[in-house]
Amino acid sequence: MPELWFRGRLRALPTAIAFGLGLNFVLVARFIYPEWFSFSLVKVGTWLGIAAWLFCVIRNVRELPTLLHPRKANPMPDRFVDAHLAFLRGQWSVAETLLSDGLAIEQRDPPALLLLAGVYRHTGRLDAARQCIQTLRVTEAADRWWLEVDAEEKRLLRDAAYRDDSTRVSTLSMSQNSTDVGPHRNAIAA
Repeated sequence: MPELWFRGRLRALPTAIAFGLGLNFVLVARFIYPEWFSFSLVKVGTWLGIAAWLFCVIRNVRELPTLLHPRKANPMPDRFVDAHLAFLRGQWSVAETLLSDGLAIEQRDPPALLLLAGVYRHTGRLDAARQCIQTLRVTEAADRWWLEVDAEEKRLLRDAAYRDDSTRVSTLSMSQNSTDVGPHRNAIAA
């Protein structure tokens, strides 16, 4: 259950469903309809369920530190500070590489996702930046980062509008230049 509860990993869902079904089956077979199965069969099923539960509890207790704080449990050093410095220096490819390495360890790290959205915005990959922002919007770990997420989204919208306006202006100026060229030629020819 901790995988499902803390991380939202769907691979833990079948185990949780199987355990719930098994527990309900044992309770129904023991207390509601005891005539369906012999008491010894229900007793064996109960002990098997308890053994499976203990196995899952021990496994999840061992994995709990990596579920709660994957960066601390990982032997790789945290390179977020280096990525932040590369971002401030304008070294977008270095920052992107370092952030991608960090996100491989912890996919739901709000500061890394925000910084990666900024890198994507600066390099002109606005769709990838939007995806980072959307990932942040649905990540509960980013609830405390709502102000920064909103600010980055406004910057993203500003850059998208600027890109659209500059495209529109360049298209408009090209069409005006083509109309300007025509009358000047006629004036020169006259």
